[in-house]
Amino acid sequence: MNKLKNSRLRLKALRALAIGLGISVSAVAGALVQSKIGTKQLDPSQVVILNQAQERDALYVQQSVQQLAQRLGDLQAKVIEMESLGRRIAEHAGVQYTDPELLQQMEWQDPAPKLSSAQDLGRELDNLYYSLSERQDWLTMLDSVLSQRLGNQARFPAMHPVDRSYVSSGYGWRRHPITGRHTLHEGMDFSAPVGTPIVAASGGIVTEARYRSGYGKTVEIAHGDGLITRYAHASSILVRLGDVVEKGQLIARVGATGQVTGAHLHFEVRLEDQPLDPILFLPKEYSDTLLVQSSTTK
Repeated sequence: MNKLKNSRLRLKALRALAIGLGISVSAVAGALVQSKIGTKQLDPSQVVILNQAQERDALYVQQSVQQLAQRLGDLQAKVIEMESLGRRIAEHAGVQYTDPELLQQMEWQDPAPKLSSAQDLGRELDNLYYSLSERQDWLTMLDSVLSQRLGNQARFPAMHPVDRSYVSSGYGWRRHPITGRHTLHEGMDFSAPVGTPIVAASGGIVTEARYRSGYGKTVEIAHGDGLITRYAHASSILVRLGDVVEKGQLIARVGATGQVTGAHLHFEVRLEDQPLDPILFLPKEYSDTLLVQSSTTK
């Protein structure tokens, strides 16, 4: 943010210079007329001509100062927008934002602009405006990238779907408790009493809410970009196909429907229909406990 802070200091210097320029030009023009009249070198017609020239000069200066003031106002608005973006980006990135006003008490490398005319001042203002615009575009893009990243993280199924439960079977290869075959267990089983609430591990859209062979009463939620969660063997389903659900929302209750040996929730996380270990997404305090429980049940 050092560039932004330097721009604020340059902006204040330019504002002071613009005001001083308007006052000085008017004062010089008036002094010139008064000096010539005082030496009686001018006849009345020349005085009229000089007065008219002075009025034109004063009007030109006034218009120039008004234009410069408008440009300064535009630059102020740019700086305010960039400060707002800077604060939001700092919040997204998890870093502390330093108020640009604090830099006024510090030294800065770029010297204040040395300008001799309104034309030079106008060019300096234009250069500063374009520089601020480029930086604002860059900050806007960075803000968009960080916001998208945070949105992707928010879609991860990171909430424990069942309270008051323990892992009766983890993800991985095992001997099936009913068929006896060595198969891949594509999720995690959480043993809990019948009727225990099942909540959505993350927000999304319900893409399945029905009885499914082997799985029993099943709810499936799509979280975007091919990521889904599946909740099986429920005793009752509390959502419908197409419902939009929030993270932690009640969607079903634990049961023993389908191919089971007892009441539990079978929980799956799938990406592009490929199973993933749910423990990779759960909060660390949950995953540590579940790993211990899972190891003791094997």
